[in-house]
Formats: sequence, structure tokens, C-alpha cells
Amino acid sequence: MKKIISILSFVFAAGLLSVNAQCCAEKTPACDSEKTTTVQNQTKTDVQVYYFHATRRCATCEAVESVTKEALIEYYGDKVTFTSINREDEKDNPMIEKYKVSGQTLIIIKGDKVVNLTNDAFMNARTNPDKLKAKLKSTIDSMI
Repeated sequence: MKKIISILSFVFAAGLLSVNAQCCAEKTPACDSEKTTTVQNQTKTDVQVYYFHATRRCATCEAVESVTKEALIEYYGDKVTFTSINREDEKDNPMIEKYKVSGQTLIIIKGDKVVNLTNDAFMNARTNPDKLKAKLKSTIDSMI
């Protein structure tokens, strides 16, 4: 019985990852095509938040960015830097290679510490944004 539950859990997790990848790979007319936007403020902490995305984005991809921006402003004002990077428009951006980004990715960085919140972001941005905000806050608080 435990073996079956383990196998089903693995299949479910793999399915979630493939849905996120498929969702973000779709090229639908409803997806917004916008250039990289950067919101950088004078930072009193050395915490930086980066969101890597493609040119065409699904509703979940857009929600990850908007909920993250909202949480950072709500909790930290201008103390935390947020940068949104379009992987397709900025293929030569050194951050893409440095952090081995190949898909939609949300990471929080302070010095050498890198925390990847991509899975939490895609699971909660649309369905439970408060949970994503809480995860962002707890992660950043632990780094400050």
C-alpha cells in the first residue's frame, strides 16, 4: 500500500510540473507579449528577487509576477529589489546562465544564498495568492 501511495505521489508531482511547463510554453493569442520590466529601488537589504519568463505568458505566469510584486511592495516597500527578465528577449543576460534558468523561474538571492520558489509560485499565484505572499515573506525574512 505504501508503495502505491509513493508511486501515485510521484506521478502527481510530475504531472504538476508538466502542466506548468505546458501552460507556459503555449503560444496563445490571449498571452501578453511584453518586454522586460525592471522595478529596482534603493535597497536597504541585499535581497534580490528575480522572475525569469518567456515573451508569451499564460495567466499563471502573469499572476506569479503580479503577486510577487504586490507582496514585495506590501511587506518591504523599497527594501527589496525585484527584476523581471524576459529569457527570449535577453538571451545573453548573464543571470540566465549563472542561475541555469531554462524556464519560468522565481528565485530569491542574498549573497551566495539562492532560494527557488518556482513551484510554490506556480501552485499558488492564481488559486491562493496569500499563500504565495506568506512564502515570499517567510523566505525573505529568513534572509534579512
